[in-house]
Amino acid sequence: MISDTLEYCRRYAGLSPRFSAAFEFLEKLPASQPTGRYDLDGDNCFALVQAYATKPADQAKFETHRQYIDIQFIQSGRETMLWAPLAALTQVIQPYIAEKDVIFYATPPHMTPINFGPGQFVIFFPTDGHAGGLECEGPSEVRKVVIKVRV
Repeated sequence: MISDTLEYCRRYAGLSPRFSAAFEFLEKLPASQPTGRYDLDGDNCFALVQAYATKPADQAKFETHRQYIDIQFIQSGRETMLWAPLAALTQVIQPYIAEKDVIFYATPPHMTPINFGPGQFVIFFPTDGHAGGLECEGPSEVRKVVIKVRV
């Protein structure tokens, strides 16, 4: 897991040949970008622009992915994301769904909360369990971009 601000995103471009396109999309993203999917390199790299209200922490759903790395960028609002290493996620509550590239887990006993605001991003690799969209110091309306980067 990597967390930083968009200002320093280019530090991580060398981690994947597709990260440059992902970060370029985020750097040019207007505040008025409609929600939906935007292909940057077909199914190899695409952005999901989302808008939603955060939910209470007791509604957290931990997940991991096998085929994609997530770059999650907060454009506006605030949210808490929870992180735990894959090894700590011992109870599967929904087996792997290949079409959505996701496995869901019970909340582990130990996790790390991370509070995010506008301009911040996190990179979750397949070994990073995560749960997002959670309230940070109260409810918030969030605009978030999740970029899916094929491993």
